[in-house]
This record gives sequence, C-alpha cells and structure tokens, in this order.
Amino acid sequence: EAHRLHLDLPWYERYWVWLTGVVQGDLGPSVNVRENINFEIWSRFGITIRLVLIAMGLALVLAIVAGVTSAVRQYSKVDYSVTFFGFLFLAMPSFWLAILLKEAGIFANQVDGDPSSRIFYTYGDRSAFLDDPSPWNRFTDVAGHMILPTIALALITFASWSRFQRSSMLEVLGSDYIRLARAKGLRWRKVLTKHALRTALIPLTTVSALDFAGILGGAVITETIFGWHGMGQYLIDSIRTRDAYALMAWLLVAGAAVVIVNLIADLLYGVLDPRIRHD
Repeated sequence: EAHRLHLDLPWYERYWVWLTGVVQGDLGPSVNVRENINFEIWSRFGITIRLVLIAMGLALVLAIVAGVTSAVRQYSKVDYSVTFFGFLFLAMPSFWLAILLKEAGIFANQVDGDPSSRIFYTYGDRSAFLDDPSPWNRFTDVAGHMILPTIALALITFASWSRFQRSSMLEVLGSDYIRLARAKGLRWRKVLTKHALRTALIPLTTVSALDFAGILGGAVITETIFGWHGMGQYLIDSIRTRDAYALMAWLLVAGAAVVIVNLIADLLYGVLDPRIRHD
C-alpha cells in the first residue's frame, strides 16, 4: 500500500511522480479506494458542473431582467423592490438559505403526502431506485433533485449581479451615443436591446466569470446540505480522510475550470462589442 501511494519516496519525488502522471492524464492513486482518481473525480465533476452552470444561467437571466428593469424604471416601486430583494438575498448566508429551502421542500412533501407526485427532492442528486426507469422518468427525477440546490445557489449569485447590472445599465443609458440614438428617432425598445444592453453586458460578463470560483466554492456547501455526490462532497471526504492526492486533483480540476470559464468570457467580449477584436 505504501508503494502504491508512493509513501516510500521523499516528498519531492512523490510530487514529481504526481506531476509527470498529471501530464499523462493520471491524477494519481486514491487513499480511499484502490484505484486511480480519474474516474471518480470526473464523474463527480459532471454532477457539480451541471449544478453550477444551470445556477449561473438562472442567476444571469434573473440579474439581467431585474437589473435592466430597475435601471429603466429608476426610483420607481419596481426599482425599490428589486433593490430590497437584492440586498435581502445578498445578506443571507448561503448555507442558511440552502437549509431554509431544504426544510421548505420537506414541509411541502409532507403536506402533499403522495410520493408519486413529489416535485421537490431534498437529498441526493438522483433517486437510487425508480419504478419505471424510462428516459423521461430519469430526466424528471434528476430535474426534481436539481430544483432546490439550483435555487439556493442562484439566488445568492443573482443578488450581487442584479445590483451590478443596474449600475452598468444606468451608466450606459447616460452615454452620449444613447442620447444620439434617441434623438435620431429610434424606437426605445431597439435602443435598449440593440445598443444599451449589449454594452452593459460586458462588465457583467467579466464579473460572472470572476465569480465562477466563488460559485464553485458555494457548491461545496450546497452539495453537502443536499447530500449531492459531487465535487463538494468529494472535497469534504478527501479532507476528512487526509487524501492528499484527491485534494490536489480537486484543486487542479477546479483551477482548470476557472481558467476555461474566464477564457470563454474573454472570447464573448468580441461578440458583445464588435469594436473588440481578437487577433
């Protein structure tokens, strides 16, 4: 066992063996199971990235709609309502919101009383057993397990992004070229969607890419509360068992995901603003 884990080598040789293995696609041996980490971590990464991307997509849609509406109707009741709920969710700890949603889901299931019509699932990323394992039932089962964790992760993210989108939209609406477009007689909807919104989305793109690491960290807490077998639970289990190889693999995969997301954000700048060119 010591030889399999390279514990009979000095620390610098162990690191070199691990580094050369990573270059060849081998993330190293696992302390918990007698096999390499690759299959375990990539299967769990698929579960986590599905949750994170859907939560980010939901948060982006909500933030854009709320931020633009709040900016266009500045100092109105809608603006004050968006501001209130934004600060409310921003002040909530992510673990507290996740626990609150989980308890609400448990209460809703108890009130309904019929397991066959259950919508909210409060534990796990999928059911261990299905009466009818058809593709549609498997899809609805996975979707049902995703509702509460996705909402918990998206609401906290939406709160900060909506405030940022509002500020960005207000700055763009006060620009000279927007006033020129209005003076030319362009319809307000066209000015808003074609000229103002695209420019206002550039800062939000940057912020969302930079926040990806924080959302991935938030998924650790969310997955632990809802009992998901993703990267979050894998990280907690690795820390508890002092599995150094698993921890290094987790950090490597998470770091690579953050770099890739930021690269995609850089490429999106050219789509949102034609003045930006990538040679």
